Amino acid sequence: MPSKVDRVVLQVEAVLFASGRPLSVSELTEAIGAGDHRVVQHAVRTLVGAYEHRQSALEVRRVGDRYALQLCEEYVPVVQAVTPVEMAPRTLKTLTLIAYHQPILQSHLVRMTGDSAYEEVQRLRGMGLIHTEPKGSTLELATSRRFAEYFGIGSTKPQEIRKFLESKLGIASTPPGPETPTAAVAPSSPSSEAAPGESPPAPEEPPAPPA
Repeated sequence: MPSKVDRVVLQVEAVLFASGRPLSVSELTEAIGAGDHRVVQHAVRTLVGAYEHRQSALEVRRVGDRYALQLCEEYVPVVQAVTPVEMAPRTLKTLTLIAYHQPILQSHLVRMTGDSAYEEVQRLRGMGLIHTEPKGSTLELATSRRFAEYFGIGSTKPQEIRKFLESKLGIASTPPGPETPTAAVAPSSPSSEAAPGESPPAPEEPPAPPA
């Protein structure tokens, strides 16, 4: 029988696995019905350490003030062949912002789109469309080679991707600023939500530029 501490660690691991998105200590505390968040905080730290010393394709990583159970970066390419690329409008919007502003800090993306950015970044990373690098207490985000291939872009250079987005969105070439687009660009893949050759809708509201 596991001890009380071990039981909390296993419960936290189960919740992180089932949620599929980063969760804060308070959210984990509420999810497992614990009365003291300090016990959960200790359990999270124990879990992080356990995965660091465990031979596993998974890791528990801190994402802002949340924690996520996710695939290690080196194993993302392995699962791309079986990962469907189907995106909701919110996910596509997040991807467009990352592609346009890259490299962009996740903390800046959160200011632009809200806390849902944490979940969307994890989803896009799992699809292999972006890659992340630790940058201080946050992550630096950029698109991957698979992104360029999926959208039919002939280059992986940020400036070329930005030009591609500007042409698809029908705006003049400008540095990131108040007029930065938020509309999603329709990929060349049949799984796109827009019909082939159809231009995406005009931006609904421009985001503030990253600081």
